[in-house]
Amino acid sequence: MPNRAKDWFRQAERDLKHAEYSRERDEHEWACFAAHQAGEKAVKALHLHCGQEAWGHVISKLLRELPESVPVVDDLIEKGMVLDNYYVPARYPNGHPEGAPFDHYSSLQSEGAILYAGEILAFVRAQMA
Repeated sequence: MPNRAKDWFRQAERDLKHAEYSRERDEHEWACFAAHQAGEKAVKALHLHCGQEAWGHVISKLLRELPESVPVVDDLIEKGMVLDNYYVPARYPNGHPEGAPFDHYSSLQSEGAILYAGEILAFVRAQMA
């Protein structure tokens, strides 16, 4: 079976572009979710690049589960933890005590989410080079 790491990473790059596109249109909840997806897919690409498969959607956990030969700094794991908060509540109305998801997200969250996802992609890109 061929290694699909590049496919996963290319999709991560596209998801990050979608996050930027959503942010430009004030769709901050979607920008946050797409940033999460970009980070998740990038880290899964790195797992595949290292010859292992990864499951789940928790970016911080996926980063911790990389082989010891991949030096992941705590700061990057913490940024993954921020993105992890956007996996469910950014999409579902019952993710918050009241209001629709778009009531709870603004440019502050989407800017940070895109920045953090971009840093994760840059890390993965360097590791896969």
